[in-house]
Amino acid sequence: MDIPRIFTITESAHRIHNPFTPDKYATLGAALRMEKGTRILDLGSGSGEMLCTWARDHGITGTGVDLSPLFTEQAKLRAVELGVADKVKFIHADAAGYVSAEKVGVAACIGATWIGGGVAGTIELLARSLRPGGIILIGEPYWRQLPPTEEVAKGCEGCAIADFLILPELIASFGRLGYDVVEMVLADQHGWDRYEAAKWLTMRRWLDTNPGDEMAKEVRDKLTADPALYAAYTREYLGWGVFALMKR
Repeated sequence: MDIPRIFTITESAHRIHNPFTPDKYATLGAALRMEKGTRILDLGSGSGEMLCTWARDHGITGTGVDLSPLFTEQAKLRAVELGVADKVKFIHADAAGYVSAEKVGVAACIGATWIGGGVAGTIELLARSLRPGGIILIGEPYWRQLPPTEEVAKGCEGCAIADFLILPELIASFGRLGYDVVEMVLADQHGWDRYEAAKWLTMRRWLDTNPGDEMAKEVRDKLTADPALYAAYTREYLGWGVFALMKR
């Protein structure tokens, strides 16, 4: 049970598997005004940076669930490093369909809404673990500007125009699902740079040490193409943010 290997190769050195920076997670944590002891469920928790830093900075407790054994192990090590292993736990499991046995104050899926078949299904899944009056966090891409052609959209990590909405439409869609948007923190181009460009050095070092690996050609092709594609398309067209929602 694992995510596709290309991600564990390209993002093995990442602490954050999305375009947020540590400062953005700090801003979001403060914006939510969480009380000490707030319990959080994070589906698709990656390497655990959000839960671990919030446990350190805000005294929350929580559980992260992720399909990658590598990222789950990294999250456990990060919890030990920050001295919060008694406050957060990380489970290697499929987050799709995961419901907490104990209701939580914050239920999050930051950049992995495929676990619910899209935004609407993921919100419905998270709501099953949420206590009344709790907050849902959704991390999701949006179009900063609508790509003029499908070819341009494809340059953004193989996307199609229909895959995402522009920001006003994304926010409006939460209302149609019966939720108030009560906070949001948006990634910026610096965050995108740190997320995407950090992969390139990881890929090059991996190629230097694994020239005979069966994935070597795919990684080489990706490293050759990605910097120019990113600069021309993803960096200009694709936005990303985390949206805090409360049921009306």
